[in-house]
This record gives sequence, structure tokens and C-alpha cells, in this order.
Amino acid sequence: MNPRVAIGGTLLACVAASLLAGIAGGLLRVGIALPIAADAPWLTRAALSHAALMMCGFLGTVISIERAVAFKHPAAWITPFAAGAGGLAVLADASTLAALLFVLAAGAFVIVNVLLLRRQPAAHTALLVASAVAWLTGNVLLAVGANSSTVLPWWFAFLVVTIAAERLEMTRLMRRRPGAQLTLHLVLAALAWGAAMSALMPRVGGVLFGAALCGLAAWLLTFDIARRTVKAEGLSRYMAVCLLSGYVWLAIGGVAWGASALGLPARDSALHALGLGFIVSMIMGHAPVILPAVARVKLQFGNFFYLPLVLLHLSLAVRLGAGAMSFQWRAQGALFNALAIALFAATAVGAALAWRQRHGPRRISDERP
Repeated sequence: MNPRVAIGGTLLACVAASLLAGIAGGLLRVGIALPIAADAPWLTRAALSHAALMMCGFLGTVISIERAVAFKHPAAWITPFAAGAGGLAVLADASTLAALLFVLAAGAFVIVNVLLLRRQPAAHTALLVASAVAWLTGNVLLAVGANSSTVLPWWFAFLVVTIAAERLEMTRLMRRRPGAQLTLHLVLAALAWGAAMSALMPRVGGVLFGAALCGLAAWLLTFDIARRTVKAEGLSRYMAVCLLSGYVWLAIGGVAWGASALGLPARDSALHALGLGFIVSMIMGHAPVILPAVARVKLQFGNFFYLPLVLLHLSLAVRLGAGAMSFQWRAQGALFNALAIALFAATAVGAALAWRQRHGPRRISDERP
């Protein structure tokens, strides 16, 4: 078997296992009956470790695969393999091993990003180092037994700062008002400070973290290139719609995070406005350009890509709106959140098959002159 195929297949299996188990565990948490044994041990563990599966086992693996491809060195693949194996260890009830694997993954990720910074000194690569450090901090806290209120801010900081760095890179050629980049760095510094304070002074740290999320949403809505490309057509417009709608959910998540820190019942809104409304919107928006670069799979874009995006936002509005007053509505919203993700996966597969049917089994590199 081709080594690249074996590596890709192994990582794909790890990513799929964490994603599917994380979704199943999340549905179980809101009382959705699944067509599998409800008392299956792995399902119980998936429900208890829903955040670790989604943010480390799934997203940590996917993000580090992208970085390993960019780094072009075999050692960079330590991170995705360790993160993927950590997700499997969670499901195998090896929590200590899972925590150590996540620490290994994040530690290697810090080194990879530091080396990338030395290779390409820039503001966005410096932020990627900061995001990796945030992930390492959260994973170390998990390994030493810290509670979720202490760990989650660092995990979200990892994802949020990663996205901010990528958007900064995309807009680096745009003319911005003086002080825009400094403002972004101050907002992200406040985010890190809020995450750190969440362990010592939860109320103060939570309010600061939420305010920083709102500040980042305002910065992105003001300076991101998506404000211009939303007026374009085709894929560019679709990506911009994903991004701009995600930034709105980022602001909502920030408000809910601060409200939750003040004792209001907004925890589910905070976690899922960020995890689904913001982060999944970013995934939907970037997938058509990331998959060709990383997985060598090109997608035939069409307006059908908007269907899972619309379903995601509508179901999230139900979950966080009516669901705030009724657990039944929250469960229904969560079910359709999962269906939106499944529909997007099916859409991506269908788009890949459509491109292959139209253009034949050529590699992407074959199109280059």
C-alpha cells in the first residue's frame, strides 16, 4: 500500500471517529435517543468527553494536518497522529493516556509553529504560535485534572486565535486604518488574560473573555476582506457569507459567555454559538479551498453549498432561542445542528464526485501549466 494512502486513511479514520462520537455524545447530552445501544460504554464516554473529542480529537487533528502539509517535514505529523490517537483513547476509556497524547500533540504543535515563524516571520505566524500555546495550556490543565471551566477558555482561545491569524493573513494586502493590527493584538491579549483569569477569578475572567470575543467579532466585521467579497459571485460570495454570519455568532457567543460568568443560564448558548455558529461556519467557508490544498480533493462549487449553512444557522437559532426556555426545543435544535453537519459532509462528497465526473481523475497539480 502507498504510505501516503495509509497515513491519510489512518488520520481520516481518527478524525471521523472523534467527529462522529463527539456528535453522538452531544446528542445524548440533550436527551436524543440514538439508534444504537444507549448503554454502550463508548457512547457514555463520548457524552462525558464531548468537548475533548470535538476540540482536540477532531479540530486539533484537522488543523494540525493543514499545518503539517504547510511545514513539509515528517516530524510535523506527530501532532495529528497524537491528537487523533488521543481521541481514540478517550473512547477506549484510557483518559490518562488521552490527556498525555493531547499534551504531546500540542507540545509538538508549538514547536512546528515556532519553526514556521522562523521560516516566515509575520504577524499572522506569530499569532499561530500563540494559538498553539493556548492549546498546550488547556491540554496541560486537562492532564492535571482541572475542571472544564478552566480548560474550555484555553481550547476556545486556540481555535479563535487560529482563525484570527488565518483571517489576518488573508487581509494582509488590504489597506487598513492605522492601529488596526495593534487593536487586534490587544483584543487577543485580553482573550488570553481572560482565559488565565478564569481559573483564579471565574467571574472577572469570564466577563473579560466574553468581552474580548465581542471585540474580535467587531474587528473582523470591520476589517475582514469578506466585507468586499460578499459582493462578488460564486465561491467568493459563499465564503464571505459563511465568514460574516460566523462573526455574528462570535459576538453572540461573547455576550453569552460574559452572561454565563455573571451567573445567568447562558452556558449552552456561549459554548454552541462559538463551537457551532462561529467555528463550524468557518469550516464550511474554508473547506472548498482547504480540501484541494491539503487533501488534494477539488470540489465542484454550486449554490447547493448554502443548504447546510442555512440549516446550521436556523437550527442554532432554535437551539439558543426557543431552547433557552424549553429543553425539548434545545434538543430539537441540537438534532438539526447534527443534521446540518451531516448534510455539509454529504455536500462536500457530492461536490468532489461532481468535479471528478466533469474533469476526470486528474490530480489538481495536473492543471498547472
